[in-house]
Amino acid sequence: MASRTTNQTARGAVVLLSGGLDSAVTLATARAEGLECAALTMDYGQRHRGEIEAAGRIAKALGASRHVVVKMDLRPFGGSSLTGAGEVPKDRDEASIGEGIPTTYVPARNMVFLSLAVGWAEALWPGRDVEVFIGVNAVDFSGYPDCREGFIRAFESAAREGTRAGSEGRAVRVRTPLAELSKAGIIRLGASLGVDLAMTHSCYDPDERGRACGRCDACSLRRRGFEEAGVEDPTVYAALGVAGDDR
Repeated sequence: MASRTTNQTARGAVVLLSGGLDSAVTLATARAEGLECAALTMDYGQRHRGEIEAAGRIAKALGASRHVVVKMDLRPFGGSSLTGAGEVPKDRDEASIGEGIPTTYVPARNMVFLSLAVGWAEALWPGRDVEVFIGVNAVDFSGYPDCREGFIRAFESAAREGTRAGSEGRAVRVRTPLAELSKAGIIRLGASLGVDLAMTHSCYDPDERGRACGRCDACSLRRRGFEEAGVEDPTVYAALGVAGDDR
């Protein structure tokens, strides 16, 4: 962990780290800028809990100065197949994935997560600009309203109005370095930054052994991304006949 002296002089940022591909590459991007990064992972009762363990491995491997897992059980609210008993969509083609809002949408999730990230950044580095990184990207825009640029900028404006940093004239920024990238582009960027993509966990509905199902939207987009990027897919998939290891 960085010393207090370092914290007062170096630029710092809070990175929302789910344990998935996008958030891992986002952390690597922030670290490549020379930022001291504090990684924030949310344990919100998600069914794909393997991503929380993955986040711990990624934070350590990519040199986060600290990693905090905050428990906030969203299961009593319902409204999402990621936190309830509903079915996770599977075997959908790219056109279907891009239509409408999927059942895996968790109501107001990014609004809540970004609020906590901004608050932690203020507490970690008082008197300095607030920077938060989140891995939203072009692949998420159609299905998830809280991944769209309009929401991100509106939240940034609200955070500036509602924080001490903003009221004292300091910057409050929400950084989205992957915003314009396809999944293949994210994978290429991660590979170029030396990220061990095998550490990441994307599947929404892993089996009891923690293997990716290979059939949910997240797995489909991940598999296609590796194929289009020309990068070997290290993922262990439970389903037969898909890219990666099917053991």
